[in-house]
Amino acid sequence: MGNTMASTSKRSGTSRAKKRTTAHASTRARGGRPPRQRHSQARAAHHARTAASSRSGKNAKYWSHRVMETSDAVDIEKDIFRTGTADEIAQSLKRSSTHSKRRKGTPYQSAMSMLNFYINRAGRNLPKSRKSTLEQAKRKLREAFGRAP
Repeated sequence: MGNTMASTSKRSGTSRAKKRTTAHASTRARGGRPPRQRHSQARAAHHARTAASSRSGKNAKYWSHRVMETSDAVDIEKDIFRTGTADEIAQSLKRSSTHSKRRKGTPYQSAMSMLNFYINRAGRNLPKSRKSTLEQAKRKLREAFGRAP
């Protein structure tokens, strides 16, 4: 048993030595350019492609707008997330999701999905007071559908 351990360590020791002598493929320069230049050129090419595609439509810059307009989501009241109280938001979402013919999941899934979508897309631009109202609306929505809080 002692001989097998010694032979195993010898093998692993020799393979480590071989790895140290060869450079990794990503660290070698291609075409004589430093890696940073390659990266900036790739970024510039990507930026040019995305800028050209975003000019195609008026609101193409905001993909979330397209999602709200064309996806199979519930039809919600205009500006309900901006102006309503937590209870009004929950009742509106429940009403919209139960009557909607465009949803794919259950009414509860659709309503909670729309609320989470709005919170996530608003991100840092959402004031703390409004975010707390929307978090309360989540709790009210769970209660409205008879789910555990």
